[in-house]
Amino acid sequence: MQVGKWSEVEAKGVSEPGASGVTIRVLMGDNVSAPTFVMRHFEVAPGGGTPYHSHAWEHEVYVLSGKGKVRRKGGETDLEAGSFVYVAPEEEHNFVNIGTAPFVFLCAIPTKKSYVR
Repeated sequence: MQVGKWSEVEAKGVSEPGASGVTIRVLMGDNVSAPTFVMRHFEVAPGGGTPYHSHAWEHEVYVLSGKGKVRRKGGETDLEAGSFVYVAPEEEHNFVNIGTAPFVFLCAIPTKKSYVR
């Protein structure tokens, strides 16, 4: 077993094209030898957002604080603390901060070895 605090994990800026004001902390993944899932902590600054993208794996999102929106083909939904989102494989999406405070959420994804066949 390994135990830690999110605040002790290095925050890294997301530099992918289309990202603005986003930092990520990989809470659990290779650092704890997790074989199946990776848990990440995202913080999106006011006015910022993640790139609009899709990928081969699903992910699960749980909002901790702030106000945001998830955008997808055909619509968007407002999010706040306590909201959760399931993003299916290959579904186009992004997350944006629509509030005045940081928009913070956890995102769990499978490890590469669990979705590549």
